[in-house]
Amino acid sequence: MARKTKSKATTIEGRQCAAMQQHNYLAQTDETYRTNRRRIEALSSLARTQPRTDIIRIPVVVHVLFNDDADNISREQIDSQIDALNRDFRARNADRVDIPDAFKMFAVDTLIEFGLAKRDPEHLETSGITRTWTSKTEFPYDPFDNNATAQLDSLIKHDEFGKAAWPRDRYLNIWVCKIEGGLLGYAQFPGGPAATDGVVINNTAFGSGGTALAPFDLGRTAVHEVGHFLDLLHIWGDDNGGCLGSDNISDTPNQAGPNSGSSITNESFPLISCNNGPNGDMFMNYMDYVNDDTMVMFSAGQLERMNAALAGPRKALSESDALESVATEEFLLAGANMDVIDRHAEAGDEIEMRFDGVGWV
Repeated sequence: MARKTKSKATTIEGRQCAAMQQHNYLAQTDETYRTNRRRIEALSSLARTQPRTDIIRIPVVVHVLFNDDADNISREQIDSQIDALNRDFRARNADRVDIPDAFKMFAVDTLIEFGLAKRDPEHLETSGITRTWTSKTEFPYDPFDNNATAQLDSLIKHDEFGKAAWPRDRYLNIWVCKIEGGLLGYAQFPGGPAATDGVVINNTAFGSGGTALAPFDLGRTAVHEVGHFLDLLHIWGDDNGGCLGSDNISDTPNQAGPNSGSSITNESFPLISCNNGPNGDMFMNYMDYVNDDTMVMFSAGQLERMNAALAGPRKALSESDALESVATEEFLLAGANMDVIDRHAEAGDEIEMRFDGVGWV
């Protein structure tokens, strides 16, 4: 397996995430977003002392944008991505054995699960998947354009060329499409506009099989981006190697910049930067930039920060009814009773209405 090397700030090779590009654009152009982010960060630092023992299940809607049949990805590929989210957020990934001994104590099961929505915004039955033809063969992206994510949002997340978001208080919106420029994905941090809230993933880095391509074909681009959606920052603090930035998490060592590529952890450990010896960078963390086969863990501190988001700006998702089946057994039974009543009514029979504890039938 290839030796892992540090990525350079000027390169556009390897993993590319535009979450901070999206953040910087909103911070520069949207005063409400700036205010929201300051409040969320302040609340996060206070709320992370509260542990959580219950499982939170987040409803997902996957918006597939396609120009040709190959990009209209299969249900199997979509299911593989949902499975990957549940595998990694619940620490059920077999490759967690690759975590160096020095970091194993920090790896956690986040008790967060994901499922395709069963109810759409009108409370009708849904597969949790929308499919929209687009005239765009690829959505344009320039990594050196500060407005690039705003342009992507204007195309991907609106109905002219893409698909409008479902309500963010009930769904995690994930858009899947073909993006040029090597971008794998990006997410919007909590506090941004409702119309653009969610995660965008290049279909070459979504799930496994189908259009997914190595080395980003284990579903971990979405794991990384959903981490951003739940308010996690990049593990190195995005300070261009200055060793001054922070992800505001105590158990992730400060590091100079992103790590890239693949490695067997025993051969690479430790990777020391920013005087963070003896254990060095937590390069196997989902919020670094390594290939899918090398990122294998969230830390306890990252879970505290996600819990703060789920107790604050993302709380509504944990209370959504979108994972409840529309046609429950009780609903079908009530429907059967209504059929009986309708037949009696058509026959002109007298009907005595009775109260069943909810209404009159």
